[in-house]
Amino acid sequence: MADDELPRAAEDRRALIRAIGVDLARLDRTTRAAVEALCEEVLALRSENDGLHAQLNESRLLADHDGLCPVFNRRAFEREVRREIALAGRFHTPLSLIFIDLDRFKQINDLFGHTVGDEVLLRVANILTRHTRETDIVGRLGGDEFGIVLAQATAQDSLRKAGQLAQMIDSLVVRDESDGRLDEVRLGGSCGVVQWQDGQSAGDLIALADQAMFIEKARRKGHAGQNR
Repeated sequence: MADDELPRAAEDRRALIRAIGVDLARLDRTTRAAVEALCEEVLALRSENDGLHAQLNESRLLADHDGLCPVFNRRAFEREVRREIALAGRFHTPLSLIFIDLDRFKQINDLFGHTVGDEVLLRVANILTRHTRETDIVGRLGGDEFGIVLAQATAQDSLRKAGQLAQMIDSLVVRDESDGRLDEVRLGGSCGVVQWQDGQSAGDLIALADQAMFIEKARRKGHAGQNR
């Protein structure tokens, strides 16, 4: 035990003795020693319980978060979507979901390797968390797919936010100039946006946003082809 913890432990012991209403001065030596030993045991159990609670909270945090990116995993994301739907239904507030799929991510993995691919995913996750509100929910839904729940956000606001995020993701470029040649891949982000309607489940909302993302991805591919 550290030196600064000794006075704190003594004070905790005295506080516990006061709480149980025992006057040690009135007890004989044997009884007083037994009471003090019992207090030490109670304090030790309390400290162990606090440690277990801390470990449990840490385990819950690890269970909720993606193994690579500092965002929710799919299971926790879907749970949070259900919670936000319940709140939106109760208070009649708008709720939107953005489904993001990265463009040319497989090309980056194939050309530069999965370590670089992981770095790209981290950069994207950082963009999403830095440029959304603390009340928004960001999750990695699998592979190169991300989701964002925007509580109390209209469809127009959410489309604007999706456009801003897509623009930032589109600006990410991976380059390698080794071996006397330049390899370069420009990342992209296709965003599908839907607004929750009464009666839709979390699964419905995610599936609709996924469909909207594929429509947006096809539009972006067609636009890129026209500009060649």
